Amino acid sequence: MPRIALTGLAALAVAMGVGRFAFTPMLPLMQDDAGVSLVQGGYLASANYVGYFAGALWATLPARSSRAIRGALGAIVITTLAMAFVHSMAWWLLLRFLAGVASAWALVHVSSWSLARLPPARAGFVFSGVGWGIALAGGLCLALTYFGVSSAQAWIALGAVALLIAGAVWPNVRDESTRAARREAPSFVWSADALRLVLCYGAFGFGYVIPATFVPVMAKAVVTDPAWFGWAWPLFGASAAVSTMAACLASRYGHRRIWSAASLAMAAGVAAPLVLAGLSGIVLSALLVGGTFMVITMAGMQEARNIAGTQAPALMAAMTASFAAGQIAGPLAVSYVVQRPHGFALVLALASVVLVLSAAALASKEKPCPT
Repeated sequence: MPRIALTGLAALAVAMGVGRFAFTPMLPLMQDDAGVSLVQGGYLASANYVGYFAGALWATLPARSSRAIRGALGAIVITTLAMAFVHSMAWWLLLRFLAGVASAWALVHVSSWSLARLPPARAGFVFSGVGWGIALAGGLCLALTYFGVSSAQAWIALGAVALLIAGAVWPNVRDESTRAARREAPSFVWSADALRLVLCYGAFGFGYVIPATFVPVMAKAVVTDPAWFGWAWPLFGASAAVSTMAACLASRYGHRRIWSAASLAMAAGVAAPLVLAGLSGIVLSALLVGGTFMVITMAGMQEARNIAGTQAPALMAAMTASFAAGQIAGPLAVSYVVQRPHGFALVLALASVVLVLSAAALASKEKPCPT
């Protein structure tokens, strides 16, 4: 059991901490030495989210989890390293798209693979891997910035770390079930309650993505010393890891109650830069958003398994696709309004409202939690 939990943690650290979220601490570096603008950063982020959406849709098809996880981790290593060796927006967009596809595959299959083999109390340990991966990537970028390395060198370093972790994970991912057995399983039957989960998970994607993508950039605008603003993303990841493990202690209250409460806390974090000026608002945002986004992910995946049983991978994939659709809208909204008066503030306010509405929808229909 410890081997399965550690394998799931490490796989999610690579898939999400590097494949999905490493671009966030990399954006300030690429702005400095590669001439990437904030608008271009929004397009690159959106390319990753479009890939994540496509990968989630693809993950609804039957696949052997061991092969899916290994293939996804290999693709993340390759696309991360390749970012250092190309120097055009077209190639960067393609690579971020492919990394998004691989990340969605990894999240869906690592989640279903792990939750099927572990008791609910261990789920927090597995999903904390995303936070630890974010903290590792952010801390590495912070250290590399201190030593004055280029963005290309930083991408190589991230790819090398991902390769080492993926190599350790590779032999531990085994799938006892057969493809034939999976084909014989009944198909997932949609219900109004399942649709509620999908829509609320999409609201979560839109609500959190703006601070998740632009926290380091916002911090850099307030404090020019990278020794200070560079801590925003490692803090985001560390709070995600710790809160995910702590949330398991409250699992007896029900996955949806945890999800709803976390959505309200995230809404406050999204709105924090609007209420508190300067670095204090950004730090509070990093803590509240970073401290809740993996709690929601964990609770959402557990609730999918609660209501879908053995057919949970199909619901997980649909929720992940909805999440990705919400994320696609967020950076595009920033790119569209960032040059307008109070444009960024309007997007933050809208994201906060969407999260509050999703929390209300979840609280209105709590499902009993299996013992």
